[in-house]
Amino acid sequence: MSQTKGRKPTKRSKLSPEAAVEQLEERYQSAVAALEKAFDAYLRHSKPPTAKERSAFRYPLLRVLCSEVPETPPQNRRAFAKLQRPGVYETTITHPGFFREYLLEQLRPLVSEFGAELEVTTSEQEIPYPYVLERTHEATEAGVNAGELARHFPTPNLALVGDQVADGLVDSETVSVYPLALFDAVRVDFSLRRLVHYTGSDWRNTQRWLLLTNYHRYVDQFIRLGVEQLQAGGPFKRLVLPDNIVIDRETPPEDVDNRIAASQWQKYQMPAYHLVGDKGEGVSLVNIGVGPSNAKNITDHLAVLRPHCWLMVGHCGGLRESQAIGDYVLAHAYLRQDRILDALVPPEVPIPALAEIQVALQDAAAKITGQHGDSLKQRLRTGTVVTNDDRNWELRFAQQRQLINISRAIAVDMESGTIAAQGFRLRVPYGTLLCVSDKPLHGEIKLPGAANAFYETAVAQHLEIGLEAIALLKTRLDTLHSRKLRSFEEPPFR
Repeated sequence: MSQTKGRKPTKRSKLSPEAAVEQLEERYQSAVAALEKAFDAYLRHSKPPTAKERSAFRYPLLRVLCSEVPETPPQNRRAFAKLQRPGVYETTITHPGFFREYLLEQLRPLVSEFGAELEVTTSEQEIPYPYVLERTHEATEAGVNAGELARHFPTPNLALVGDQVADGLVDSETVSVYPLALFDAVRVDFSLRRLVHYTGSDWRNTQRWLLLTNYHRYVDQFIRLGVEQLQAGGPFKRLVLPDNIVIDRETPPEDVDNRIAASQWQKYQMPAYHLVGDKGEGVSLVNIGVGPSNAKNITDHLAVLRPHCWLMVGHCGGLRESQAIGDYVLAHAYLRQDRILDALVPPEVPIPALAEIQVALQDAAAKITGQHGDSLKQRLRTGTVVTNDDRNWELRFAQQRQLINISRAIAVDMESGTIAAQGFRLRVPYGTLLCVSDKPLHGEIKLPGAANAFYETAVAQHLEIGLEAIALLKTRLDTLHSRKLRSFEEPPFR
């Protein structure tokens, strides 16, 4: 966030949201082109950029000026694109072309409902060269090391990367310029590069509807269902696998298996799979692996894409005698023993269930299973999920028994509470639907034969429920971005 002191809203020529985004794109592309030109000159002629040339390597800045807030604010259920006080709001922007629809979604109501004026200029925030140049291998080939490049070109400065706005660390009473968005350009670019590293796919393939899982068998089903959708002429345009391998509607059936086999997903810590739709309205599945550290890591990075929601669909241990393997658990509360977010969202802070998500997951389960009423209630149980940071938590059950009991916990896993807390913290709607794969307290542990039988029948149905829930949420988008995720000091952008 820019901290320009003494700024006051001033009258200027009107700039439409569309024109503002175009100017952002022009300034961004100009900065990237200047950086590429200087990079080439250094590799070919050992000519470092001058101070004047380097001043062009900067992110564009978007400024929103509000002279006054209407005495009677516009009445709507929208949870974003609102101004609480007059003043100047700023943020730096990266990849404005990619984020065009998102930016317009935020800016149009600010202009039409609040009379805000827009301004685009160049910021003081330099663009780190590793975030935009895909040719750094050329430096190695030319015998130029990273330390040498760092002397002449902007590099990531971790002191400038953080979540101060999201975490409520910006005091509106002490700044003269308010934050416009949760994340500035350098924070977004940091995460975009990490997404490529972890998922094995271009970040531009990531869709705005996210499924997160902790088991690879869900991936197999996602690929199968995705291919079936494409071959049937469904709503998606292509399926993108790790290593950016593409299967589309024109892919010959005999080539599909070869392309799936060619994807080296094992190379990546959290491989991602994307059913690409128009304007990013498809579905991405990320196999986040096991544990709260992975869950926090990937959601930290996915959040900068401002997804519509993320849903956890994975396995859990059932804690109640009445549960059967293959039953579902719809989390309405979390006993957070993951500990990884304790400093950011302390355990005493409640993580609410979002009604819109809960209803969609339950409706989807009813449709896919064909069960309703009491029959569905016997199969799908709503309750507390314990999220633990200890894979062998059973060895400490004697010490944990009372806490699990008084929390009324019905299931245990290692990711759901973290994902929900991250959604709460980063304003991304969240939900959890788990499938009971074992009952450790009742002697029903995973054995090879029983486990395989379970996986063959349960995983496919569970994934279908997740996809159906997203399909339902797409029809209910106007109510999805809940106001309960907004803070007192909330930036205008979602």
